[in-house]
Amino acid sequence: MCSCFVHIRVMSNAPMPSPRPGVVLARGVARALDGFGFASVEEFTPARGLRVDVMGLGPKGELWVVECKSSLADFRADGKWQGYLPWCDRFFWAVDDAFPQEVLPEDTGLIVADSFGAEILRMAPQSPLAPARRKVLTRKFAVHAARRLHALRDPQSRING
Repeated sequence: MCSCFVHIRVMSNAPMPSPRPGVVLARGVARALDGFGFASVEEFTPARGLRVDVMGLGPKGELWVVECKSSLADFRADGKWQGYLPWCDRFFWAVDDAFPQEVLPEDTGLIVADSFGAEILRMAPQSPLAPARRKVLTRKFAVHAARRLHALRDPQSRING
């Protein structure tokens, strides 16, 4: 059986659009989490009605939520963040270096990020998940990651639509 791949490259003089600021922050956060031994997924839904920007699964099974805020207006418009706390062991904000950090709640973690990486400036307090919830979230994380990978390999799959 022959397995043939055809690569098509589209040439254009049009500039590539710049990624949205939140996407840039999420990319830097994902790179930093990888450096700590975490796997991460973006736009993860831990429960109905909640969608976190980045969920990290650590080497010991710990689950971190990172909300990426590209502006003060973006932060002020976020009325759901406290609903994420029961769904993670640690909760962080990720912002760029121009963000006014003093407005972020002191009892949450703080990450400063750009498109190349990120640094934890304030470790989030730990609030361990119950074992049953951790098991459910870890399974959902695995399914989410597998579906994302499948979507990259087969964009026309019914999984994606």
